[in-house]
Amino acid sequence: MKKMLMPSMMCVDILRLREHLDLFEKVGVDALHIDVMDGHFVPNLQLGVDYCRYLASATDLPLDYHFMVEEPEKIIPWFPIRKGDLVSLHVEGTGHVCRALDAVVKKGAVPMVALNPGTPLSVLDELYDMIRGVLLMTVNPGYAGQTMIESTLGKIERLHAILAEKGRTDIGIEVDGQVGKNFARMLRAGAGLFVLGSSDYLDTDDLDLLAARTAGYRRLLEAEA
Repeated sequence: MKKMLMPSMMCVDILRLREHLDLFEKVGVDALHIDVMDGHFVPNLQLGVDYCRYLASATDLPLDYHFMVEEPEKIIPWFPIRKGDLVSLHVEGTGHVCRALDAVVKKGAVPMVALNPGTPLSVLDELYDMIRGVLLMTVNPGYAGQTMIESTLGKIERLHAILAEKGRTDIGIEVDGQVGKNFARMLRAGAGLFVLGSSDYLDTDDLDLLAARTAGYRRLLEAEA
């Protein structure tokens, strides 16, 4: 899977949403990260169906859905998921991971799973043939502005090594949680898909600065290629 920069839409000022969408399209980000939270799996409520319908109609950029919900297989059909969108669901949130992934595939989207920091990589053993990506949380999910859990860097490295051993270059490693401050370290560890939120990215109202930051992260990706 190609390397991708993905702004976190929960960190975008909703009153300036159109301005940000225009900028993201202009500077060439790869997708828009959508945090969907149900108030049960995580103690927060975030981006709902109507918001996602607006985004799907307002931009051609792919949407990168992150379902932090219980029983995602019941909720995924509600959303305007398009062919080519990315969809991550937490293995901790369902007893029927295969059924949930099948719901993603039926939408024509890219099936992925997400893991909390304390969830071992061994839960992926029976899933590699069903997924195209793994979202590794580098903070406990639910809120922006947290500090990266240092041990998750080693987890990125271990997953990268496992995928290399299996010859699965088609499976991307996505990271979410204080990515901006740790971008270069995560890139070196083997991550390829980066959720950019309030950490050294969307902590500014200056769109010119935001464009410059995007260009900076793109240069790091190209230098690593």
